Amino acid sequence: MPHLRFRAVEFDNVKAMSTALVDELQPLMACPREDFTVEHVSTTFIFDGEVSDAYPFVEVLWFDRGQEVQDKVAEVITRAVREELEDAELDVAVIFTALSPTAYYDNGRHY
Repeated sequence: MPHLRFRAVEFDNVKAMSTALVDELQPLMACPREDFTVEHVSTTFIFDGEVSDAYPFVEVLWFDRGQEVQDKVAEVITRAVREELEDAELDVAVIFTALSPTAYYDNGRHY
């Protein structure tokens, strides 16, 4: 925890940015590096019955750390994706889902 899920970003790009991204996010989120999960989700976007291109979409599942931290995390992720894809104007969606510690279990025990 936290989990970062990347869609509409190629596997090699997610892999290439993963170390530096976690390095930058770890102090913001105040949790150990080994608690991060970075996931590449292979997906196909569809619009009006046709396969369509999509802009990068990053889902962050985490224990809420407040609006200020959330804003900073969104900025870090957006910048990292834009730098990796070499497009400073690229639209990047970052969506947060706050999880409840009592609903998150590791080895049968909640946080």
